[in-house]
Amino acid sequence: MDKTQAAPASHGGPLPWVRLRSAASGHQLYKRMLASADPLAKPGDVVMVYDKSDAPYGLALYNPKSLIALRLLRRGRYDGDLDSFFAERVAAALALRREVFGLDRLTNAYRVVHDQGDGLPGLVIDRYADVFVLEFYSLGMLQQAARIERALKSLVPEAVFVRLASDYTQSMEGFKLKPAPPLKRRVTENGVLFEVCPGGGYKTGFFCDQRDNRLAFAELAAGKRVLDVCSYTGGFGVCAVKRGGAREATCVELDADNVALLKRNANINQVRVEAVCVDAFPYLRQKATAGDRYDLVVLDPYKLISSKKVYEFGRKKYVDLNRLALSCVRPGGLLLSCSCSGLLPWTDFQQILRTAAGSAGRRVQILRKSGAGIDHPVAADHPEGEYLKALWCRVL
Repeated sequence: MDKTQAAPASHGGPLPWVRLRSAASGHQLYKRMLASADPLAKPGDVVMVYDKSDAPYGLALYNPKSLIALRLLRRGRYDGDLDSFFAERVAAALALRREVFGLDRLTNAYRVVHDQGDGLPGLVIDRYADVFVLEFYSLGMLQQAARIERALKSLVPEAVFVRLASDYTQSMEGFKLKPAPPLKRRVTENGVLFEVCPGGGYKTGFFCDQRDNRLAFAELAAGKRVLDVCSYTGGFGVCAVKRGGAREATCVELDADNVALLKRNANINQVRVEAVCVDAFPYLRQKATAGDRYDLVVLDPYKLISSKKVYEFGRKKYVDLNRLALSCVRPGGLLLSCSCSGLLPWTDFQQILRTAAGSAGRRVQILRKSGAGIDHPVAADHPEGEYLKALWCRVL
């Protein structure tokens, strides 16, 4: 990429510029697509982008050190100030959850910003009571953190903030965050209480995306025997007993800290669940061999496909896990099988179920498909935002 070319003739204003060699239909532009850049443009800057004929292309976050060199914030010219831009995006995202969806009537734990789905690429924000966890996937968005927090504070004066990013993101984007401070909050979801550690554990501390699926699962649980596999802090199992009236629920989770929190969640809801701290694979294998069967089984593993490099390995693990889970469902019972691997398309996920069913010798009816809750909107040009997939299967 050339840093010696002259600025586009129509460029003006305080922002640095970047000129494209080629463009794409989506919001992510890679290093190979860049032709030249303002010598003053620094990693993490907000820049004005121009196409190869010097026509305004859009406003973007710039990081030439990252594989994704530009993350498009909006198309066309933008002459406003950045404080207003980010304040408007944050206000629109929060208003969608509170005013349109009315989520405050159901829960105080929900996603406030869902990456490109809310026009803020490289950022998700989850709310847990008064704590807002900002998880960053780009250096550029991290450098806007103060603006975003000011915007949220003006709308929710009691807001407390936690900043978070994975080690992988920090390495790829070239920044370093201090570990999040230990916090605890008690949140409510459809009448069920959960203790959450914002910024700790998996994701941002809780699986807000499964809220609607937890409720739908619980509505099927009355008088049933439930198995919650990869249960994290017991979301499905506790909800099935507390909200759905399940006869019994067994929650299987490998991480001892999560199991301790799972037990606390059962206690604060005054329900009884069996918490088992064990790896799901040998546990399910043992149950299947023993002929132990459940009316309802939910399978919600961590992301088994984290990159294209491990796709086939992760796919095989999904097949094996689903095969074992199918073997633990009584005839006529239900399996809710979930995947949070964004790289796994729906067609492949359904093929995994077909392969697993054949291997387990079970006939499976797919009754329904679902995904993340309505607080996880997906941009039309960013299908990867539809990462969560859930198949509701009757097992015969």
